[in-house]
Amino acid sequence: MSDVEEVGGKNASLGEMIGQLAHAGIEVPGGFATTATAFRDFLSHNDLTRRIATRLAGLDVGDVPALTAAGQEIRGWITRASLQPALVEAIGNAYRTLVEGAPGASFAIRSSATAEDMPDASFAGQQETFLNINGLENVIHAVQEVFASLYNDRAIAYRVHKGYAHGDVALSAGVQRMVRSDLGASGVMFTLDTESGFNQVVFITAAYGLGETVVQGAVNPDEFYVDKRNLAAGRPAILSKTVGSKALKMIFTTDRAAGRSTVTEVVPPAERIRFSITDAEAEALARAAVAIEQHYGRPMDIEWGRDGSDGKLYILQARPETVKSHEEGAEHLRRYRLGRTAPVLASGRAIGQKIGQGRVRMVRSAAEMDRVAEGDVLVTEMTDPDWEPVMKRAAAIVTNRGGRTCHAAIIARELGIPAVVGCGDATETLADGVDVTVSCADGDTGHVYAGLLPIEVVDIALDRMPPLPTKIMMNVGNPELAFAFQRLPNEGVGLARLEFIINRNVGIHPKALLEFATQPATLRDEIEQRIAGYASPTEFYVQKIVEGVATIAAAFFPKKVIVRLSDFKSNEYSNLLGGDRYEPHEENPMLGFRGASRYIAPEFYDCFALECEAMKRVRDVMGFTNVELMVPFVRTLKEARAVLELLARNGLVRGENGLRVVMMCELPSNAILADRFLEHFDGFSIGSNDMTQLTLGIDRDAGGAIAATFDERDDAVKTMLSLAIKACQKADKYVGICGQGPSDHPDLAQWLLDQGIESMSLNPDTVVETWLALAKGRST
Repeated sequence: MSDVEEVGGKNASLGEMIGQLAHAGIEVPGGFATTATAFRDFLSHNDLTRRIATRLAGLDVGDVPALTAAGQEIRGWITRASLQPALVEAIGNAYRTLVEGAPGASFAIRSSATAEDMPDASFAGQQETFLNINGLENVIHAVQEVFASLYNDRAIAYRVHKGYAHGDVALSAGVQRMVRSDLGASGVMFTLDTESGFNQVVFITAAYGLGETVVQGAVNPDEFYVDKRNLAAGRPAILSKTVGSKALKMIFTTDRAAGRSTVTEVVPPAERIRFSITDAEAEALARAAVAIEQHYGRPMDIEWGRDGSDGKLYILQARPETVKSHEEGAEHLRRYRLGRTAPVLASGRAIGQKIGQGRVRMVRSAAEMDRVAEGDVLVTEMTDPDWEPVMKRAAAIVTNRGGRTCHAAIIARELGIPAVVGCGDATETLADGVDVTVSCADGDTGHVYAGLLPIEVVDIALDRMPPLPTKIMMNVGNPELAFAFQRLPNEGVGLARLEFIINRNVGIHPKALLEFATQPATLRDEIEQRIAGYASPTEFYVQKIVEGVATIAAAFFPKKVIVRLSDFKSNEYSNLLGGDRYEPHEENPMLGFRGASRYIAPEFYDCFALECEAMKRVRDVMGFTNVELMVPFVRTLKEARAVLELLARNGLVRGENGLRVVMMCELPSNAILADRFLEHFDGFSIGSNDMTQLTLGIDRDAGGAIAATFDERDDAVKTMLSLAIKACQKADKYVGICGQGPSDHPDLAQWLLDQGIESMSLNPDTVVETWLALAKGRST
């Protein structure tokens, strides 16, 4: 790294890893680099230094035609010039040494600017890369093309925006042996979550073939989240994984007639639905990423490739991550939310956590870029680095193709604008000139809404939260938001709804998976599409639950995460794929086949066993012992005993490996017989919604005149809550509340505080407001 001034950040980093990290098992393909001095000598040798400075003086990079003309002229000067003889000789000597014993080797010729990959800029794709280059003459030609690419339109504009003087930036060309990832896979990984900045995970993207398709956003790649702490402990570390469509791959070609060294081909459908790398390979990549991060002492952005010939994993580039690691400190948090919703016109991967809005500007090709005005929503198939000068004008970016590590995503993060990538059909479902709102504030999935919707912006000073005599926890049902939510002031998760995870991550009725072979052909085909990449239908069900729960548990570790076992009603289970074949029709599902009654029913034993297996893996195999279990809707003491026996038969024994099992106290019978229910559980979590509807005899979903009577603050309801709280205090057991009441009614929250409740679990969007209100109430 001491050679950055001579060979730029990219090449210096490659040499650093070869020299310093080989002992850690980091494999980096060998090569050589030309120096910044050689580049400047080249310019001087051809009298280009002064001419370039004169041509760029006073250039308005916002004037796209003028920028295009200047860039084209300068690049022409460079490509028509001759490399100085000393440089030609030096490249020849280094090349012959490199190919000794491997005459057919091919090389990647990459750019490494002397200001490139500095901590305050990513320079993502600003200069050119040439792949699968064979022969000395072709290598020398590619080096000169790389030199010229320092004056690409995008590179000129980017330097101006970042405040770099053009003459201060020189170029080093890296000549690196190519990994045969055209026969394998490749991708990008970050040593933090790119959207929330959560730094305890490695985020990996992967696709078949050369990595350019991932970087350019030409494919929607597979995604993996790997937990760093589990890697270090030698435990299973993959928190979650998602199959990408991976419709295309870039491979080598020997047909140079068209001047191409690579071609893009369609990936067969059977390969698209499989993961492009194994779990073991994902963990190996994550270990390499952690070693690189530890060596550099900062979050890193890393490109990698798996050689299809030798099966090895190689690191191709490593540079500092430039966005999340440079945001303002953890003591400040800005949240965005929509004041209301509207019809969704397109959806894809959310980049950032902001909301933008404006008029759709459909751009079919780079030739139409100048149509984008300040504040427009840029909609296109995919972007490439040439688009950077106009991307900064956009209020938001929407693309058909691309994943969270593609060019559009990287630049959007750096510019601080929301982007929704990989929509698939945005150019068809959105119309030019229509007003839209682009929201990335709701998790991994971003949505494009019709119209200009009201936006709320909340600034939170996390370092000034006053102390409280109770613990404020959160209700978290969407694992995609867990990494962001953990930044809020909290004491853990008081309610993680398993049915939300099943609905979002699985979407299939467990019986349909258990009895997969007997399903109708059309249903079986649809299930097969969804479970692709997993060993079996039931393994899919178990593992997707594991992924959801483990993600939440990892986000908040070591704080407590109370997971409520599934509380689907029969009508909700029926809405899962295949569910209508197994669920009864009930006039009032709210009072029907749900909670503990369902678990202990013989016809549901095998389904409940799958849930139990998932919880065992999260706690006993992955080591997330901060997960506690909660049993919902326990009507009778007999049910309480039966559920605990059933949990034990499935390997979840209360007290073993620190397992705590609490009960959802949500029926009047629970409060009336609180002392006796507590003989079987480690405490109560009060569900104010069901407790209110069952105490007052009002359907909680009722509308009309009766709806106003539903109030958790009614004296009868508060009497039930008081009974439960006092019983727990008498037995010295945990008591919290996870219902909607405290989130909706600050005065109820204050009453609960006065009762001495141990914790309140709130909806994340009300945590700060309720916290401050409670503190104010205490002070008065």
